[in-house]
Amino acid sequence: MTSRRHVLTLFGAAAGLPLLCARDNALVNASLFRWDGTSLGSPSRLLLYHRDRSAALRIVARCVDEIERLERIFALYRADSELARLNRDGRLETPSIELLSVLSLSQHLSALSGGAFDVTVQPLWDLYARHFFATAAPAPEGPDPDAIESALRLVDCRGIDLEPRRVVLARPGMGVTLNGIAQGYVADRLIEILRGHSCDGILADLGRSEMRASGSHPGGRPWRVGLADPRCPEALAATLELRDDALCTSGGYGTKFEPSGRFHHLFNPATGRSASRYIGVSVMAPRAMIADALSTALYVASPDRHPQMLGAFPGVAARLTLADGSVRHL
Repeated sequence: MTSRRHVLTLFGAAAGLPLLCARDNALVNASLFRWDGTSLGSPSRLLLYHRDRSAALRIVARCVDEIERLERIFALYRADSELARLNRDGRLETPSIELLSVLSLSQHLSALSGGAFDVTVQPLWDLYARHFFATAAPAPEGPDPDAIESALRLVDCRGIDLEPRRVVLARPGMGVTLNGIAQGYVADRLIEILRGHSCDGILADLGRSEMRASGSHPGGRPWRVGLADPRCPEALAATLELRDDALCTSGGYGTKFEPSGRFHHLFNPATGRSASRYIGVSVMAPRAMIADALSTALYVASPDRHPQMLGAFPGVAARLTLADGSVRHL
């Protein structure tokens, strides 16, 4: 299974650099440093240009600490995270400003997309995971329609009541997933930290599908990334350049419930089924959180919603790939 988190590859970023340990791993050659680890459960890396080796290693350690802090807010797989506790209890007292910020943007984008972007689709994920992964011989046509309808009654982003001191889910059984936006938030925070420590030339590559650049590659050129072909993720569809912007990609091939890819993780909240109009959507934007969320929203939403969605976020461009391989640019 090809992970959604491996759709972008780096060109000429750190080839041939010797290995050095710093908390996790860092590659060092003169002033170019690389860290490899995980963020929200996905393979991630940081590339940064700095003149002081000791300072760079301290900054990398600060970034690792920030990833750990944000995982305690956003990670579904951690029982102690704010998100896991919200889903378990249906409410969360004294939520962090980070969780409130991400949920607020999620509700805004849900309204712009006509409900296509909806972070309360976790009950659908649970339903499809039980059907395909926890059943010895799952029916190939997917979950029972009545079960889908039952799960859909729990899906509605407007049912998240946001207040400064608490978050409450409207109905028992509702569940929130931030997999389509939180990784972008983490990338933006790491760039803020690195900029605040006078790093010049930065690339945050989180999960291979959320990238945020600041400044140029140490060679003076933009950072160059390869965009995977959704029809064959091992091949490249295009090479793009990043400088002070972000690039995020969503594709149904990333997390498939069965080999054909007909059932995947990008659900249409209007139907309870996997969205099928596109096979890949990439978005370039000034912030990774915006690019991350929009790549999912555009993938699911009706095309007549696209102008309104893009118009709400200046400096955004999108590349949408249809099933036949044809590409639309917005």
